[in-house]
Amino acid sequence: MTRITWLRPQDPPDRFPPVSQALDDPAGLLAGGGDLSPERLLAAYRRGIFPWFSEGQPVLWWSPDPREVLFPAEFRLSRSLAKTLRGGRLTTTRDCAFEAVIDGCAAPRPGAQGTWITPDMREAYVLLHQRGIAHSIETWEAGELVGGLYGVAVGRVFCGESMFSRRTDASKVAMAALVAAAPRQGYELIDCQMPSAHLRSLGSRPLPRERFLAYLPHPP
Repeated sequence: MTRITWLRPQDPPDRFPPVSQALDDPAGLLAGGGDLSPERLLAAYRRGIFPWFSEGQPVLWWSPDPREVLFPAEFRLSRSLAKTLRGGRLTTTRDCAFEAVIDGCAAPRPGAQGTWITPDMREAYVLLHQRGIAHSIETWEAGELVGGLYGVAVGRVFCGESMFSRRTDASKVAMAALVAAAPRQGYELIDCQMPSAHLRSLGSRPLPRERFLAYLPHPP
């Protein structure tokens, strides 16, 4: 049986094994344990690693190959989404309601049990937001928060973590706003981590991990 590296909370934040050691099954699993301190999270993202685990599990760290990504220039603007944007019914802001967005992403979804955004995970990303590292895009309708997304900015990459929608196209409108802001923010790539039909409909595609890592700042 293949074993993964187990981290202790007292280990240095950057004590991650090389991403080349990530497993093929389950795809991308690299390490377990440690903690969700801002220092460890930032060290992970700089190395192309992200945490993903369910309630009741230890912290699990992943670096899949290939990596699902979205190049802003390849964002797929459907006719229906373009119509929604032109209509102006849904508006967006940036970093105005980070905690509300993460709560929206953590809320129960039809057909799903539990959430991977545990209280510890929520606290960790709120701390990153307070340090100016994690950001949110909010989608509003008549003053009500109806969708959004959040993620972590690492150099030229915006590492998307989750999105939610309470109205048709609300999460897609948030993604469109992120794509539009990418040149101003210096984002050349949006990290989608894992593939999904929703993300593929927006233009995401797989990228070899080595090519993805080239967009990240070199670890200190």
